[in-house]
Amino acid sequence: MKPAKERYYRGLFTIAAVYDLLLGVTFTFFPARAFAALGISEKLPPFGGYITLLGAFVLVLGIAYALISRGDLRGNGDLILVGTLYKLAYAATAFYYWAAGTLPHVAFAALFGVADAVFFVLLAECWLCLKRESRT
Repeated sequence: MKPAKERYYRGLFTIAAVYDLLLGVTFTFFPARAFAALGISEKLPPFGGYITLLGAFVLVLGIAYALISRGDLRGNGDLILVGTLYKLAYAATAFYYWAAGTLPHVAFAALFGVADAVFFVLLAECWLCLKRESRT
C-alpha cells in the first residue's frame, strides 16, 4: 500500500474513533441530555440501561477504531470487517425504521444513519483494498 493511502486510512479510522468515542461517552454517561438535545426526551426509556448499554457498545467500537488506526492495517483486517459491518448494521436499521415511519425522530437517521452509511462505504473500500493487496 502506498504511504499516502495508508495515511488516509489511518486518518479515516481516527475520525471514526473520535466519532464513536464521543457518541459512546454521550449515550453511556449522559443519555438524558443526549435525548434532550435531539428534542426527544419523551422517548427516553424509563429504564435507562438499554441506552447505557448501547452507548457502551459504541464506546468500545470507538476504542477498536482507535486501535486499528494506530496498528497494522493488514493485520487488523478482521477487525476492520467487523467495524465495517457494524456501520452497515446501524445505517440499515436507521433507514429501515425511517422508511417505516416509526423512527422516534428523523435526527437519528439524518445524523447517525447517514454518517454511518458514509463510514460503511469508506471502511468497506479500505477492507476491499486490503483484500486485493493480500492476493498479490
